[in-house]
Amino acid sequence: MKREIQFGVAALRAGPAWALIGWSIPEALPAAVSGFAVANAVDHGFLAGRPVAGFGWLAVMMLAAVIGSAGSRRVFQRLGELVEPFRDDLVRRVVGSALYKGVSGQPDEGALARLTRQVEVVRDTYAGLIVVIRGFLVTVVGVVIGLLSLAPVVVLLILPPFLLGFGAFLATLGFAAAKQRASVLADEKLAATAGTVLAGTRDLVACGAEDYAAAMVSGPIQDQASAERALAKVAALRTMCFAIGGWLPLVVLLVAGPWLAGQGLTAGLIMGGLMYVVSGLQPALQAVIAGIGGSGLRFVVTLGRILDETTIPPVEVPDEHERQGENLIMRDVRFAYGPHAEPVLRDLDLTVLPGEHLAVVGPSGIGKSTLASLICGLREPDMGSIRYGRVPAADLNARDRVLIPQEAYVFAGPLRDNLTYLRPDATDSQIRAAIDAVGARDLVEKIGDQLDPVGLSAGQRQLIALVRAYLSPARLVVLDEATCHLDAVAERRAEEAFVQREGTLIVVAHRISSARRAERILVLDGVTAEVGDHASLVRRSPLYRDLWGHWSQPTRFPHDPDGIDASAGAGLAHHLGQVIPHGSLGQRQPGGDLRSGGTVGG
Repeated sequence: MKREIQFGVAALRAGPAWALIGWSIPEALPAAVSGFAVANAVDHGFLAGRPVAGFGWLAVMMLAAVIGSAGSRRVFQRLGELVEPFRDDLVRRVVGSALYKGVSGQPDEGALARLTRQVEVVRDTYAGLIVVIRGFLVTVVGVVIGLLSLAPVVVLLILPPFLLGFGAFLATLGFAAAKQRASVLADEKLAATAGTVLAGTRDLVACGAEDYAAAMVSGPIQDQASAERALAKVAALRTMCFAIGGWLPLVVLLVAGPWLAGQGLTAGLIMGGLMYVVSGLQPALQAVIAGIGGSGLRFVVTLGRILDETTIPPVEVPDEHERQGENLIMRDVRFAYGPHAEPVLRDLDLTVLPGEHLAVVGPSGIGKSTLASLICGLREPDMGSIRYGRVPAADLNARDRVLIPQEAYVFAGPLRDNLTYLRPDATDSQIRAAIDAVGARDLVEKIGDQLDPVGLSAGQRQLIALVRAYLSPARLVVLDEATCHLDAVAERRAEEAFVQREGTLIVVAHRISSARRAERILVLDGVTAEVGDHASLVRRSPLYRDLWGHWSQPTRFPHDPDGIDASAGAGLAHHLGQVIPHGSLGQRQPGGDLRSGGTVGG
């Protein structure tokens, strides 16, 4: 239980938490004023023969209630700023754990239930706990302040039994949590057993095994019933704690009434003390017992199940020596979609230096997107290795690499959350710089604070995703046709922004202009893999000449400095048997050390 409480407290964000505390101050006003106003209304109003003054003090109490309700409204408006990030963290934990277990060969069959049901239970109960505990503290502080201003001696009479009842309730929480956990486990066991039986209903009936099925579920049913009876006993203990903390102070104050009157307390002061108990302490204690005893236990137990069943993927953080050599190195990479399929990539060697800009070109379906997934560690090669520095691509920290595909992902919600999805702690100045660098200023101003994906075009969604990638801390950025829905001018601005950004950039190009902007170009054609700059590839790659001519214009270029005849084509029919020997491209290129050899299969 301690672990779950620490987890929930650690998830509180300082800014929204302080805002919640600030708006709780006016909410405490009714609790502080109620008894004081009643005492003055009685003593200086009605008993003094001045009913107008009495009603005036009652009006003060009503005004405090109005001010308090305004504070409560703002509290609930700010509540989401605490709860939703907590839920998002849990979702990331559950999904990350499920993916990690999946690739480790240990599928997590309960991940879906945790994601759809348990996370929402924790989210709702977390919000309920914040409201209840905050309300309890606000009320108790307000009552104590009011009693001290009214009659300090009354505090000494009613506060000890109140704290005794509250302390007794806290003492039962460990026992109650154990019973609640047993109930959850019994419920899960019953659901699993019943699901198995119901899934085979037809077979059971056909085989006449109804009695066997009933016997299967009878044990879990009895366990669940026993767990519910234990919870009923817990509820009885809570009732006793409320009687001590809620009603005993009232009895003490009534019994001490004659003595208080002998000490000089007026009838109004005694009635004010009773008001603080009845309208302040009693409702606050009842709410906190019901909230913590119900929502709190569900929160602890359900969160405990999530924490127990989710595994945080290990993150390899390269040391400084490893970071000095952040080359992207592919050696003898081979990949096929299935054991009997033709390889999409075969014996591919490639080295990309830190901070380099590489474009990947080739016909549609040739394996460019597959290569992007392999580089980012989303797929693993059947043979060979891919490393970023000394870290295998599959073990890369998610903060170190980002892949933006052709279909950009955006979600309904605050625009800021969309932009900072990969860097939640980004400052306003960092966000503005990323927006301006990528060229999304007009779009951001048009969208406003809230983003609705339905109203965005494919190009606008790509711009949002590009800002998100630019803002991320990733040192390796892969754009897999991530600008295909932008016009040529917007595409150039975005790509040039990423070139200026610190880190390595790999672009799966769909326009020749993207390739021309790159320091080096990798050409995949299903037979060979060639790499070089534009000028060298024009001379020695038939496919690149064909792509260059097709992308640029359909006929001969009147002002083409490379002297390429687009109508000549690549002449691939005469080169189908040509395979570049492994390592034959081991020459050092102007951009650094590149080796690209072997073949790239269709």
